[in-house]
Amino acid sequence: NPRMVQVFEQAIEAGVPVLLENMLEHIDAVLQPVIARNTLKRGTKRVLKLGDKEIAYNDKFKLFMQTKLSNPHYPPEIQAECTVINFTVTEQGLEDQLLFLVVKL
Repeated sequence: NPRMVQVFEQAIEAGVPVLLENMLEHIDAVLQPVIARNTLKRGTKRVLKLGDKEIAYNDKFKLFMQTKLSNPHYPPEIQAECTVINFTVTEQGLEDQLLFLVVKL
């Protein structure tokens, strides 16, 4: 989505937070460098490659992703870079979490 990329460019440069609401389990590939904070050093500045552009990276930038899924399963590279906070407690969600813990053992 070109509008989403434009919003991210402006937010990353200005150092303002972005909230993505109602996320599904698929995360757009253009967000991978943002989530992983893959910055490069160009002189005295840090830049982030977003799509085909390099934009100045402001350390104050924050990304918040919200989902209504009770037990989302994101790829390992996403989970390794994010802090997942589960605010929902449903019977199905608890069953899924318990099953995960049992299988993990």
